[in-house]
Order: sequence, then structure tokens, then C-alpha cells
Amino acid sequence: VQLVESGGGLVQAGGSLRLSCVVSVSASGNIFRLDTMAWYRQAPGKQRELVASITDVGSTKYLDSVKGRFTISRGNAKNTVYLQMNSLVPEDTAVYYCNNKGGSYYLPGGTPVVYGTEYWGKGTLVTVSS
Repeated sequence: VQLVESGGGLVQAGGSLRLSCVVSVSASGNIFRLDTMAWYRQAPGKQRELVASITDVGSTKYLDSVKGRFTISRGNAKNTVYLQMNSLVPEDTAVYYCNNKGGSYYLPGGTPVVYGTEYWGKGTLVTVSS
């Protein structure tokens, strides 16, 4: 299972960015279900922290400092998750990581595979200038 983030960049305070995370499976498998998906971030010199999460039925949780500004959502495609970030502030500057906490997929030929392993993307840098 591979997670690839995109959408990071440099933005002025007050601006917006939309991060995307696409989940794929090696061996030409097809994602059937993704369990809880989450976005974490890690600022320089700080520990990684949970920013937002969404369960397979759409329940969401947010870090207090981003409530009302960030929105996590699942795309129409089963393998995509987004993080819409509005009213960005310099304190939001960090590398943002996509996280998957399990799911299932089908291998070519129809063999189902259920996994509980946690996977991470390599991260995308968000820089908010003042």
C-alpha cells in the first residue's frame, strides 16, 4: 500500500491550500475500502501531531487549533482523501503526512486482502508566510 500526498506549497497568511492523498496498491490491486484516514503534521523541532482524521463512515476529528479552518474529506474515488486548509497562519507551517490505518483491496483475479497495518506517505511541505 502506497500513499502519495500532493498540494503543499508556499502561501501567505490568510490563504488556502488543498492537500490530496492518493492510496494505491502494488501488484495492480484495487482498493475496496479504506479504514480511518488521517493527516498528521510535523513542524521543525516539534513532534508529529494529528491534524484531522476521518473514519470509513465519515466521522471526523480535528486538532483544536485547526477546527473551523480545516476540513478533511474523502473523494468520490475510494482511494482519495483531502485536507482543505483555509485561513492559514504561520503556525500551520509543517510537513503534512497522510496516514492510513487499514483497509482492504482486491488482487487481480479477485482475491481479497484485508490489512491492518498502518501506512504513511512521505509528506508534503506547507509553508505559510506572515
